[in-house]
Amino acid sequence: MSAEQQNSNTNNSKFLKGTMILTISSIIVKVIGSLNWIILSRVLGGEGIGLYQMGFPIYLMAITVSSAGVPVAISIITSEKLANKDYRGAKRVFNVSLRLLLISGLIFSSALFFGADFLINQHIIRDSRAYYSIIALAPAVFFVTFLASFRGYLQGWQIMTPTATSEVVEQLVRVITMLVFADLFMPYGLAYAAGGASMGAGAGAFCALLVLMWFYRRLKRRLHAEIEAQDDSIPTESAGHIIKRLLKLALPVSLTSLMLPIGANLDLLIVPQRLEAAGFDVRHATELFGYLTGMAVPLVNLATIFTAAMTISLVPSISESRALERFDAIRDKIRLAFRVAMIITFPCFMGLFFLAEKVAALIYNAPGAAGAIQTMSVGILFLGMHQISTGILQGLGKTAIPVINMILACIVKVVMSWWLTAIPFLGIKGASMATVADFAVAAIINMGFIYKYTGFTFSLGSLLKPLLASGVMGAVIYAVLSLTEQLGMWCVLFAMVAAVPAYALALIAFGGLNKEDLDNVPFIGRRILAVGQRFGFFK
Repeated sequence: MSAEQQNSNTNNSKFLKGTMILTISSIIVKVIGSLNWIILSRVLGGEGIGLYQMGFPIYLMAITVSSAGVPVAISIITSEKLANKDYRGAKRVFNVSLRLLLISGLIFSSALFFGADFLINQHIIRDSRAYYSIIALAPAVFFVTFLASFRGYLQGWQIMTPTATSEVVEQLVRVITMLVFADLFMPYGLAYAAGGASMGAGAGAFCALLVLMWFYRRLKRRLHAEIEAQDDSIPTESAGHIIKRLLKLALPVSLTSLMLPIGANLDLLIVPQRLEAAGFDVRHATELFGYLTGMAVPLVNLATIFTAAMTISLVPSISESRALERFDAIRDKIRLAFRVAMIITFPCFMGLFFLAEKVAALIYNAPGAAGAIQTMSVGILFLGMHQISTGILQGLGKTAIPVINMILACIVKVVMSWWLTAIPFLGIKGASMATVADFAVAAIINMGFIYKYTGFTFSLGSLLKPLLASGVMGAVIYAVLSLTEQLGMWCVLFAMVAAVPAYALALIAFGGLNKEDLDNVPFIGRRILAVGQRFGFFK
């Protein structure tokens, strides 16, 4: 193996290691969050949860505007500096961004705290009791905005452990604080209890900031000698130019983040209304809307945790190769990212497609959601592709392109949702199809731009091999469900136990998984390879 190939494999393994670390942390965060939601609902009840939720849309808007795109922007510029051995420049980017976000965090945090009365008086927030929830969220805006600079800087070094650790600590502290203060303030009334629960966001963000500061100090001590020894001939970038670059990269990413709540609000405006036009009464239309937005979409998001994590890890990795003008390395990383993503998303799609009815009944106790879940399962493929392609374009410094493509895709979604949802025999399936089309259009246009800037295209084999292996897995699931139907919900467990080895063996048989793939997988890749070779595979 040549030195260049060895270096490429090391970089690929590094970026996959970061992906796996972020994936594990995301799963832990979601599990903790789910348990918290169950317990908090019992403490506050429906009315208290409503008060708690009223302040959150404003809070999410504040942190999105103040900091959403900044970690990505910082990681891009930092990775560029590090690729060129400009350690002093990387540190300067961090220092400038830290001051910028300190000011931004103070402004938006103060605006939320002192603007709470205005939101209540103008009836933007309908229930005045939500006042305490709003002001309790104000400190969180500051801490979340401030810690964005630390996350972005450490991600620029392609060190994902700090982000993962801080996210888990943030969620854990948030949950404990929410439950403790909600219970503590309950004797004073629901409004105070909901405000107490909202304090968890600030406490969690503060502890996450402490964790990131600890990791930053360790990195700073390690790099002190390199920074001191750096060649003075490397020009120093002015603070104004750094801020200009940060804003240029960050604003489109923030707009991309804003597209998600905008899309959700468009669904709220269109889908129930068009379901009524299809002949459903108000209650049934609301129920069907809940099937899509509250059941099907969360399952798709859950299935794409890995690709979402990969996006974060991919941005600085692509940016580093771009700075060094290693275009072959960029194409190699893109190829690996999509290859791994397809190996993960194809079986997730096939599994959810065949298990939709059982999952709807088992998890949600709502068999009627099966249609929306089954239709949305295809969205796993396109959402995963969209996430990866967005990360690639951001790493290439083309952060404006994904948001433009999302706007175009959103227009397609609105048109299709208006038309298909009103067709009686489709109903909520029509709205699900429109959401899948939204993901697909954005992903496909992104791929066009990736081809334009890198020359990368999918090979037929990279698509067919995981598709065929997933088809075998789907047939196994269908067979197991048919044979064990009399066992009730236990058949889901049997189907899943049979599906995993069926997919793995089929993927190996079709040549979709080879020795080089497993060599690149950190932690468990070589162990799986050793076991496989013991049984005669991967020779």
